[in-house]
Amino acid sequence: MQDFKFNNPVKILFGKGQIASISEQISPNAKVLMVYGGGSIKQNGVYEQVIAALGDRSVIEFGGVEPNPKLETLTAAIEIARSNSIDFLLAVGGGSVIDATKFIAAATHFQGDPWDILAKREPVASALPLGTVLTLPATGSEMNRFFVITNDTTQEKVGYGSEQVFPQFSVLDPETTFSLPLRQISNGIVDAFTHTVEQYLTYPVHAPLQDRMAESILTTLIEEGPKTLADPADYESRANVMWCASMALNGLIGAGVPQDWATHMIGHELTALYQLDHAQTLAVVLPSLLQVKQDKKKTKLLQYAERVWNITAGDESQRISQAIASTAQFFASVGVATRLSDYRVDQSAIKRVAQKLDKQGATGLGEHQDISPTDVERILTLSA
Repeated sequence: MQDFKFNNPVKILFGKGQIASISEQISPNAKVLMVYGGGSIKQNGVYEQVIAALGDRSVIEFGGVEPNPKLETLTAAIEIARSNSIDFLLAVGGGSVIDATKFIAAATHFQGDPWDILAKREPVASALPLGTVLTLPATGSEMNRFFVITNDTTQEKVGYGSEQVFPQFSVLDPETTFSLPLRQISNGIVDAFTHTVEQYLTYPVHAPLQDRMAESILTTLIEEGPKTLADPADYESRANVMWCASMALNGLIGAGVPQDWATHMIGHELTALYQLDHAQTLAVVLPSLLQVKQDKKKTKLLQYAERVWNITAGDESQRISQAIASTAQFFASVGVATRLSDYRVDQSAIKRVAQKLDKQGATGLGEHQDISPTDVERILTLSA
């Protein structure tokens, strides 16, 4: 096992009715900026619960955060936070809203262009405190220090991490997900699955606990994910998928093991250039990446085949091929297509994405830093 440092200070408030407990987590004198997305929280009862929990606190609302939150939108929120002396941020929504709120938290005290935090990797010395009410399980942002923001002007989607933006608390009530469109639930399943794979399908370092934890997340998603699509009001399945998404990216399964993240890096470019959903890009890229890099990932792919997919028959090459095919079939079975052509993205995307990564200096992706722009072209060609 590799050396590691682990810290996760996020308090999780899980279960029915937990939104009411917000009142105990935020100072009664706090001036709160409440951040949300397109307004669905005002149709499904979440908004009313949050407002009731906030009580007499001073609250300013900022809505309209889009999927893959945009710098251009968040600049206005940063100005509101500064001009109104906001001292607490509350994100109510999915990963995009939470990522946006983390960026606002980091940028409000930042001296300089907020985009430099991401583009120039400027350190975040301090940030506004924040909490979250999760309404869409997918990214795990409610329980980690990472955020990803899109710059429409430069067509860049960039991620960043800082200890300063860990949420102080996150409310996870599975009932808030009952009214979600099936597409969002499908995306969330694929997102959580791929987060887990990025930390698991690399190479062995004798970390059996992390391996078994990752495998349990994957098998739970395979078993419980389709149930949430078949019955949107299945509380137990929604609860399990929600907790899987948080556990997939809260640092536990990635502690002391090599990590890949090439699928995400390639996928970010597809989102920035073609506005595909984040999970759609992951479903497109991951199976082909595993195919291209199967020699380097051989040992873990065989383990994945046996432990996750129960594939034990055939020679090593056949088992690996079956495991990769099973991955793509699972994504398709929960409603997320796995080909660029499924999203009407033509083959010009192949060189365009590779060239963008090359221009950004992302020429050595993956756990071995050996995925070149040429390899990216091979991967996307297989995904066409």
